Amino acid sequence: MEAPPLNQGFDRLYGLEVLECSLDRVRARVPVRDELKAPPGVVHAGVYAATAQGLASLATGRAVADQGRVAIGLANHTSVLHPISEGTIEALATVRHRGRTTWVWQVEMSDGRDRLCVISRVTVAVRPGTDQPDAPRPSQ
Repeated sequence: MEAPPLNQGFDRLYGLEVLECSLDRVRARVPVRDELKAPPGVVHAGVYAATAQGLASLATGRAVADQGRVAIGLANHTSVLHPISEGTIEALATVRHRGRTTWVWQVEMSDGRDRLCVISRVTVAVRPGTDQPDAPRPSQ
């Protein structure tokens, strides 16, 4: 199975730029623009959650692709400590657990001034790819 590409799909839509992606960590950034802001003028919390999910799923998916497996987001807990309103969201994801059926990632985001602004814990399910005999099938 082919590894998922960097900076594609929904992640590309909101502006995720993956800078580094390895088995243990992913580093990325998202330039802040008006379309990503909530009415109070700060980045919408959904952007932070999407960023965390994107990094964790991407890295897990790339790590398990050679086994014919895929990564599917299972849980995402994102807490905003300090809202970001301008500049760039800097994100660093580090793997905390690498299991047979789930991986857990810790994601920290800053405002580019070394201020911790967001923390996320993301759990990613590892499942057989669609070309595997024990792959889940869509409901009929």
